[in-house]
Amino acid sequence: MKTEVRAVVIGGGVVGCSILYHLAKIGWSDVVLLDKNQLTSGSTWHAAGGMHTFNGDANVSKLQKYTIDLYRELEELTGQSCGIHHNGGLMLAANEGEMDYLRLVASRARYLSMETEIIPVAEAKRRNVLIEEKYFTGALWRSDGGHVDPWGTTHAYAAAARKLGAEVYQYTKVTGLSQRPDGSWDVSTDKGSIHAEHVVNAGGLWAREVGRMVGIELPVLAMEHHYIVTDAIPELEGLEREIINTTDFSGEIYVRQEGKGALLGTYEHNCTPWSVDHTPDDFHTQLLPDNFDRIAPELEVGFEHFPAVGRAGIKKSINGPFTFAPDGNPLVGPVKGLPNFWVACAVMAGFSQGGGIGLTLSRWMAEGDPGADIMAMDVARFGIFATPRYTKAKVIENYRRRFRLAFPNEELPDARPLRRTPIYGRLEKAGAVFGANFGLEHALWFAPEGVELTENPTYRRSNAFPHVKAECLAVREAVGIYETSNYGKYEIEGKGARAWLDKLLACKLPKPGRMAIAPMLNKEGRIVGDLSVACLDRDRYLLIGSGFAEAFHMRWFWLQNPPADVHVRSAASTLTGFSVAGPNARTLMQRLVREDLSPDAFKLFAVKETAVGLSPVIFSRAGFTGELGYEMWTTPDFQATLYDEIFEAGRDLGLKHFGGRALSSLRLEKAYGSFNKDFRPDYTPAETGLDLFVDFKKEGFTGRDAVLAEREKGPKKRFAVLEVDTDTEVIGYEPILKRGEVVGHVTSGGYGHYVSKSLAIGYVKAEHYEDGGEFAIDIFGEDRPAILRKAPLHDPNGGRLRG
Repeated sequence: MKTEVRAVVIGGGVVGCSILYHLAKIGWSDVVLLDKNQLTSGSTWHAAGGMHTFNGDANVSKLQKYTIDLYRELEELTGQSCGIHHNGGLMLAANEGEMDYLRLVASRARYLSMETEIIPVAEAKRRNVLIEEKYFTGALWRSDGGHVDPWGTTHAYAAAARKLGAEVYQYTKVTGLSQRPDGSWDVSTDKGSIHAEHVVNAGGLWAREVGRMVGIELPVLAMEHHYIVTDAIPELEGLEREIINTTDFSGEIYVRQEGKGALLGTYEHNCTPWSVDHTPDDFHTQLLPDNFDRIAPELEVGFEHFPAVGRAGIKKSINGPFTFAPDGNPLVGPVKGLPNFWVACAVMAGFSQGGGIGLTLSRWMAEGDPGADIMAMDVARFGIFATPRYTKAKVIENYRRRFRLAFPNEELPDARPLRRTPIYGRLEKAGAVFGANFGLEHALWFAPEGVELTENPTYRRSNAFPHVKAECLAVREAVGIYETSNYGKYEIEGKGARAWLDKLLACKLPKPGRMAIAPMLNKEGRIVGDLSVACLDRDRYLLIGSGFAEAFHMRWFWLQNPPADVHVRSAASTLTGFSVAGPNARTLMQRLVREDLSPDAFKLFAVKETAVGLSPVIFSRAGFTGELGYEMWTTPDFQATLYDEIFEAGRDLGLKHFGGRALSSLRLEKAYGSFNKDFRPDYTPAETGLDLFVDFKKEGFTGRDAVLAEREKGPKKRFAVLEVDTDTEVIGYEPILKRGEVVGHVTSGGYGHYVSKSLAIGYVKAEHYEDGGEFAIDIFGEDRPAILRKAPLHDPNGGRLRG
């Protein structure tokens, strides 16, 4: 066994073997994989082996397509069969809501150049003879997908890695991990110690235990998962090809052919977590006891929807554990505070995602960047709020909903409310309908008296529509208040703070008493943060960004190596805040502050530490609504008092609450992009329009060479706002079309209640970026006319914002 290597991968499932292969392929031949038993002995060996390309995040879908396409390459490289059954997939709809979902999937596939087709049930029946037509209204067929042999695929990855110089040590148990001062690792095993520059936790069922070796508790939990394999089914005899893998949303069932019979599995409501606190050390190539009573309701429906399966005898039953994160997506990436320690776990769909995870993680390790935005899989999307009890509640919730429709306006209830600000009760009394952002409750909209405090989940306009409109009109015509506590806040202090921030941020740093829009870039010149920076003093700064990205940005700051005289702190829980915006905002706030708030005295992007009424605050003239507005930050102990005084001062000025839904509508009217929706590491400053805030004369900031090179060549695509002729708003990832050709895609959208237009934000190829340009957007299968507007639809010259 080697004693010095570049990287150790812990875990011999499909994900660990994929990572090993991709590290070797990228040029790191001096790498080893350790497994305390044989390869595939955890969850991999009993997996159904299904593969597909669909995911709610477009970049994850692309990685899943890469995974599927990779299998043929592995077979050619190694001679090891992956057992590929590339027979495509069917998704069945039983009602109009499910048909909407299938149309949305088809629209997104069009953007991703993946072949799909909405087909009638009779055609679905022709492709899968097991379907009972009467239960369904339509179907989606997709060309890619199918299933593979778990053992063969995993061993193909391992064989390919060995060909490139990597080594695999089976029956080698990791007993401890310790880090040296230089950031490298000593990996202790029952067969000796290995010194490695990098360690990858691909431990699968044991990922929690590996994490505990380095002092972290990963939000991951295993669930028992049941599927059955039937005896031979007469209806399958004599077919020219296998039936197509089929997903039945209403029955919460998946079905595919297995030999002469069928494999049928379900994500049952009466689900059971497995080994909640600790995974047994000796659980290898084992299954759990059958529990047909638990899955009986789902089986009953499955046998109705696929009657021939019900008539066949059960040949084999598989009940085994699979690991999940709270939202069902994997946990991938580096861990803050642990140099050269990487995570790749909770990969429930390993045969759809394993190849893509290996690709992105190997890039990340070798080049410092994953090569694309993978926030949907990033371990940093969860913060300290993801405790074991939270994880258990959300994993169970997610498991039960695995085949349920995911509506864009739906907020899931389990483990809530968790994080709450001091005014939560006041907002609740005011009719707030809450959502959760990074575990923190925040108001989405406010129900008037007599209106139910719920929103119906839908892909179309919900019951909140008229109430959100009223909130938008209040901001545009009078004054509104929005709680901003769910924003990300970071305090940067110390003698070296300004010099460090000058390298971290691409903007010109403001002087004391001023704020600035602050793009933050990676070395490739792509957007990793759309922040604002307030200079409170020469050595004191406050950064404001997206609340969900708190752990992501704190890790980024850590990776940029702040010097010893720079102190970086998250203020997520130590600063609460409000935005007050609208034509009457100045009149209201002037009643509470001593400072002169006249336009010339307190200009846009001014900031000051002062008192608002009784409360000490960081007070700025800024906002996200496009109206005259102010933002203020105070500690939680003052928040309720500040809220009460603002409301008392604004009663005669028409002050109203507004929530996140209204804020989204208002920012669309002003063509403001939102981080992670519109501004992501996939895009550059020139593409997003954030180059307006880049100080190109400044030396040494991260990403400078890349943005200068792009400035000379020009961007390939441009951020665009489109006015859409539709009564159903876009959701995201719909294709933007020019004469039937895909020339761009949607990133977000909604209804502009003040301008009374449906709006879409996205990107189009640069050559098509022209004011008044005519396009179409595929919305639920209809190509709806759209017109590109270079200027914001509301207050295009910014007179109200600066007034």
